[in-house]
Amino acid sequence: MENIVEKFYTALKKCDGPTMASCYHKDVVFEDPAFGILKGERAKAMWLMLCESQKGKGFNVEFSDINANDKTGSAHWEAIYNFSKTGRKVHNKIDASFEFKDGLIIKHTDEFNLHKWAKQAMGIKGIFFGGMQFFKNKLQSQTNYLLDKFMA
Repeated sequence: MENIVEKFYTALKKCDGPTMASCYHKDVVFEDPAFGILKGERAKAMWLMLCESQKGKGFNVEFSDINANDKTGSAHWEAIYNFSKTGRKVHNKIDASFEFKDGLIIKHTDEFNLHKWAKQAMGIKGIFFGGMQFFKNKLQSQTNYLLDKFMA
């Protein structure tokens, strides 16, 4: 299953949302600190939205340490981009875990330090509030609102 993970991140590197979505099972469950839990078409649409918003804007992804068997897998990836709301440069370091079904990704969990991300993306506000639960809740509310608008 290493090939499906490599295909997924190679597509992310190229901002190719449709190829990324094709790596996901129809019943996929995705989770990360920024969006919370997304299922099925919402998980696929999140990558489509991300790729569309970052294409041609200096978005850079590097991935490594892909390990997988028939049931589970993991990878490390790093994204460097300018956060659209503030224009600030972000270098986010993410550890991903996967579960597979029918040759596709059925569960994908991305873990990263939200406080570190917030400091980079939002500066002083992120330093003071980025580690707090209300910040995470507000961020997830905002990202899911943007996803709803994208999907409409």
